[in-house]
Amino acid sequence: MRQLYSLVFYCLMPLILLRMLWRSRLAPAYRQRLLERLGFFAAPSDSRPVIWVHAVSVGETIAAAPLVEQILQRYPEYCVVLSTTTPTGSERVRALFGERVFHVYAPWDLPGAVRRFMARIKPQLLLIMETELWPNMLHAASRRQCRVLLANARLSERSAKGYAKVGRLTRDMLGKLDSVACQAQEDGERLVALGLPRDKLHITGSIKFDLSLDEALRAESAELRQQLGSARRPVLVAASTHPGEDEQLLAAFSQVKERYSDCLLVLVPRHPERFDSVYGLCEQAGWVLARRSSGRAPAAEVDILLGDTMGELLLLLSSATVAVIGGSLVEHGGHNVLEASVWGVPVVTGPYMFNFEEISALLVAAGGMRRLSDSEELAPCLIHLLGDAEQRAAMAAAGLRVLEANRGAKQRLLELLDEQLQPPMGAVS
Repeated sequence: MRQLYSLVFYCLMPLILLRMLWRSRLAPAYRQRLLERLGFFAAPSDSRPVIWVHAVSVGETIAAAPLVEQILQRYPEYCVVLSTTTPTGSERVRALFGERVFHVYAPWDLPGAVRRFMARIKPQLLLIMETELWPNMLHAASRRQCRVLLANARLSERSAKGYAKVGRLTRDMLGKLDSVACQAQEDGERLVALGLPRDKLHITGSIKFDLSLDEALRAESAELRQQLGSARRPVLVAASTHPGEDEQLLAAFSQVKERYSDCLLVLVPRHPERFDSVYGLCEQAGWVLARRSSGRAPAAEVDILLGDTMGELLLLLSSATVAVIGGSLVEHGGHNVLEASVWGVPVVTGPYMFNFEEISALLVAAGGMRRLSDSEELAPCLIHLLGDAEQRAAMAAAGLRVLEANRGAKQRLLELLDEQLQPPMGAVS
């Protein structure tokens, strides 16, 4: 099955390369460093044994950041290699860690590319964030006697059905995992049903609950709130929007402005290649716009501030009176709602939160989040919340309680990491 999978992957490579070039029209970084994705790059000059942490993009990198910080402090005898698959993830790695980690794009899951990658970094342990499972990657790790820890794992019912369609390949992959740290029991049971040995399963909770705010970020937040006038006027932050959502949000915002004429919308598209097109969409609708990248505080007459910078979403969310989380008004599966809750900001999402089902259920049950059944409810919900300070305060407090009650996944993950690194392991060539 793995050989058949590899053959199909090879056949798809021309399409994959064309897609990368197509995306590079708006985001040139997609056509840069392509050789890294084939396993061609200069190996780390560091002679220490390697812990390889694999994240996918921005969300996984941010979620992994507290864990990586702890690894750097706890295991100074190891070199940390941190891989991503997207340029935005790469930018986050550089911003968060600089030269303290070795960053490289993860190889495409081709036998040759993965073998070359492994030969260059020689990892003793591979820590995979969430459920980024690739057959050749896991096969190569197994052959090199590299332990594999799947961290912060989640598996929606929809994804489980997809894996079940290639059951033999899925069982083979799951059998190569040494330890799995799942966000919730439901995720774990789906993995066990697909073939994960139960003795490898650990329910640790989500590392996303261990999000913390340092003093420097709080100081930046106070400055931003002053710039935006958050104390004087309502501010809506629409975070990580996808195609098809901006139109819905602008329609809802138009109704909000009829009731709250001084309301400011901070609109943050998920991908940088969409910044200009979303700006054009807002401009066509007749709104007065400013760009966050200009570095200037928006004037009082500005209706929409476009969040066209990278790495500032957490900061921008701190300015919100109410936050709408993108990826949930279209069938993407949502994004991390806790980045708003940690600031004590009430959260509103659309119906599609299947990538964050457990976290969403906890917040909704506690009263910290509103999950709408369709976009028609968006404007009435926002108008109501903006006019009800008491309810906003109750939602904010509920969100913070959920965060506090569910912290601790990072420590449990570190304990599993300890188990995998002891006794010392040796990689084979």
